[in-house]
Amino acid sequence: MKYIFLIVILVISSCDTSKKTESISIGKKETEVIEIKNFSDNLKAKNIILAIGDGVGPNQITLSRIAIGGLDHRLFIDQMPYHGTSLTHSHNNAYTDSAAAATSWSTGHKTKNRYLSLDPDKEVLETIVEMLHKKGYASGIVATSSVTHATPAALYAHTDSRYEYKNIANQLINSPIDIALGGGKELFDLNKINDTHHLLTAKESLQLNFDYSKKLIGLFDDDGIERSNQKPTQRQMTSFALQHLNNQCNGFFLMTEGSQIDWAGHDNDANKMVEEFRDFDLTIKDLIKFVNKNSNTLLIVTSDHETGGLQILKQDGDKVIIQWGTGRHTSIPVGVQAYGPGAELFQGLMDNTDIHYKMLEAIDYINLENQTCDI
Repeated sequence: MKYIFLIVILVISSCDTSKKTESISIGKKETEVIEIKNFSDNLKAKNIILAIGDGVGPNQITLSRIAIGGLDHRLFIDQMPYHGTSLTHSHNNAYTDSAAAATSWSTGHKTKNRYLSLDPDKEVLETIVEMLHKKGYASGIVATSSVTHATPAALYAHTDSRYEYKNIANQLINSPIDIALGGGKELFDLNKINDTHHLLTAKESLQLNFDYSKKLIGLFDDDGIERSNQKPTQRQMTSFALQHLNNQCNGFFLMTEGSQIDWAGHDNDANKMVEEFRDFDLTIKDLIKFVNKNSNTLLIVTSDHETGGLQILKQDGDKVIIQWGTGRHTSIPVGVQAYGPGAELFQGLMDNTDIHYKMLEAIDYINLENQTCDI
């Protein structure tokens, strides 16, 4: 007896046409070329600046480039001389949240999503800020979110829930962080802060000079910083933090985050994403100029993860058509850009934990002596 098998192959298109598309105008801004210097191979970095574009994957950069200046435009992030790629998965998940990702740079260890600088068994992991504090370093964080959000918090807090904001706020006040600028005013006892910190709540405060008798905290909104002329930008806060940290102690570590690029990705709001990225890219411009003047400084730019599954589908006249794939994080690898002494370490494919060890290698951490910061 002969048997005839009928095989039916169902082909499902990977392109979900039910998802809403959006038109974004192509920009016409000329590229502003910025000076890029060469650094001696035997020069060791003293200072580290880690700039984070939260939620930024390759297509967030591509769309921003197109929307700001056009197809042949070059952003400031594009002009950084060393480029690599980072994998982002967390300890036991193909996707990472910001807490696990930031713990990877901060400690060099993978952990579970939601954990901040604890290992998967909830053992405390020493952060790069805590490590450098023992070497006489100053440190700072800047964020357009609350200063207690996951990315900045992984540098100073240890908890199994990134959402314990009041606990995280208390850990910040008692941490080695010398300057913290961002939002989150509703989470702090402002009267108590005044005992240990210079407290800034107005944008105009960034025009002032502060002594080093106290640490400094700037809280410019109740939660994330609402973008307006009355509120400081990432660029403005970062410039102020650098002025405060530079020439302090034996060196400094600064993390500055464009936090709300990620929020725009969650909202599938491309125009908002480009607006937030523009502030981030202008911050990078200033950081490159800082490295040019302070040749002992290493600048690294990366992201914790991609948000939104952004796709650029085609051009339609003077616009490009884009589509979001999700309102969540994805496992798309993210870029790593570097400039300054040690920047060559950040080429090729790396895990996000590698960034921690490469930063330590760049400053020759193993040979740094334990010291205190006397100001």
